[in-house]
Amino acid sequence: MDGLGRKVLVAAFDGWNDAGEAASAAVSHLRESGEYEPVFSVDPELYFDYQYTRPQVAIDGDGTRMLRWPEATILKPVKPTRSTQLWLLTGVEPARAWQAFAAEFVDVALREGITGFVALGSMMSDVPHTRPISIFAGSESEQIRNTLGLERSTYEGPVGILSVLSHAADAAGIPAASLWASVPHYVAGHTPSPKATLALLDRLEDLTGAQVPRGDLATEAAAWEASIDAAAADDEEMTEYIRQLERTRDTWDSPEASGDAIAQEFEKYLRRGGDGPTKPGRDDPRR
Repeated sequence: MDGLGRKVLVAAFDGWNDAGEAASAAVSHLRESGEYEPVFSVDPELYFDYQYTRPQVAIDGDGTRMLRWPEATILKPVKPTRSTQLWLLTGVEPARAWQAFAAEFVDVALREGITGFVALGSMMSDVPHTRPISIFAGSESEQIRNTLGLERSTYEGPVGILSVLSHAADAAGIPAASLWASVPHYVAGHTPSPKATLALLDRLEDLTGAQVPRGDLATEAAAWEASIDAAAADDEEMTEYIRQLERTRDTWDSPEASGDAIAQEFEKYLRRGGDGPTKPGRDDPRR
């Protein structure tokens, strides 16, 4: 597909970029839906803080106890295809040496002929779980924005490893784009969020032209939404808060919505101090 080419590296990381585990679950779903083999992994000693991301002990099929260390790995599809290939970059967000970390992966991407890079992330937002999951699709490349109809983020502030990798890919001549899912901030107890994972995969297919299997995600998303409906039904304050979020979202989505109407909704939100009844913490969109 024009823009990102036919060999696209899709990246998602556990941790700060992964509200509701939506992004990491999307890459895991891709990996489990096809045959992949590792191409390159970084040396964990260089990039991870084991007090923050500890190694895990496990027992293999022979009953042998083994240590599994934090990792970040590029995987490639085993079977060639004439359509767009989705390569995967997955792992744990590094704790140090981010520029060297990004440089290692960009070098491998160049060596392997990667033609495009897509970062998948998810963030906690003031959105209702009852409406379609919003996906921000952006790029710093004017050419990619024009070709694929993407936006340019105006966010300023701290970023995660996805932004560093995207910047490094762009600088090396690999077109980069990002997809960020907005996960309702009041559903922290209902992680993972298959509805957000499904929305990311839908948009990834649109963006790359690759065939993306969905498996049982639609059924899982419906069950996830129903479980939150049931929990909210016993809490009058939460029910009313969700209704407020629904009204705001519907105003945004309405074809007759004007700039004044949207401004009024924001003024109401700001007068509430930006908090719902439960006042949970929220993350900004780190694009």
